[in-house]
Amino acid sequence: MKKAEFRRKIRKTHRWMGVILGIQFLFWTVGGLYFSWSNMDEVHGDHQKAHIHPIGSDIKLVNPQDIIQKIKLKDTVNYIFDIRLIQLLSEPVYQIFYSKEHDRGKKVQLAYATSGELRSPLTKKEATEVAQQNFSDDAKVKNIEYLTTTNGHHEYRESPLPAYAVTFDHPSNTTVYVSSELGTVQKFRNNKWRVFDFLWMLHTMDYQSRDNISNWLLRAFSIFGLLTISTGFILFFVSQRKSKII
Repeated sequence: MKKAEFRRKIRKTHRWMGVILGIQFLFWTVGGLYFSWSNMDEVHGDHQKAHIHPIGSDIKLVNPQDIIQKIKLKDTVNYIFDIRLIQLLSEPVYQIFYSKEHDRGKKVQLAYATSGELRSPLTKKEATEVAQQNFSDDAKVKNIEYLTTTNGHHEYRESPLPAYAVTFDHPSNTTVYVSSELGTVQKFRNNKWRVFDFLWMLHTMDYQSRDNISNWLLRAFSIFGLLTISTGFILFFVSQRKSKII
C-alpha cells in the first residue's frame, strides 16, 4: 500500500473514531462539570434533613432478650444479626434483625423499647408522619406511593422494601423514602440528585443499573479511546514531511 493511501485511510479512520468517541467525551465532560460544581450535601438532600432530638440517657429500656422471647412465640428465631435502638415518632424503638437460617431469610421486628411490646410495620399515615418529621422545610405532602418492587433505574433502587415514597410540594420536588419494616427514613431524593443520577448513568455507561463502573461497554470505550489516540499519533508521524537537506 502506498504511503499516501495508507495516510488517507488512517485519517478517515481517525476522523470517524473521533466523532463516535467525541460524543461520549462530551457526556463525560458535561457530567464531570456538573459533579465538580455541585454541592453534594444538596444533591443528597442533607440540608433538608431535620434535626431530631436524641433520646435522653435517663430512659428505662426493656431487656432485648425479653423481646426476642416474644418473637419466638410467633416465629422461628435461630440467629440474631443485629439489635438497634431508633427513634420512631418520638418513641424509642428496637429494631431486631433475626432469621431462621444463617445465610438467608433475614427479618426485622420492631418493638417499643420501654414496654417491650411488638409493633407492626408502619402504616401509610405513620410513614407520612415520619417523612414530615424528618423533612426540615414546611411543605405539604403532594403524593404518597407504596413501593414493593423497583428496577435498576428507579431512584430508590437497591434499598429496603417495602417502602413509602412521600413526595412534598416543594421547589426541589423532594421525595422522602421511608421503610415500613425498618421504621426509618432511607433516602432523600430531589431534582438535583435526579440530574446527577442521569449524568452518572451517562458517565459510567451503565444503562441497566446505572452504578456498575465495571460494565463491558465502558471497558470497550476505554479501549476504543486508546485506539483513537493511537491512530492520531500514527497520523501525526506519517503526515510529517522530511526536511530538505540544503
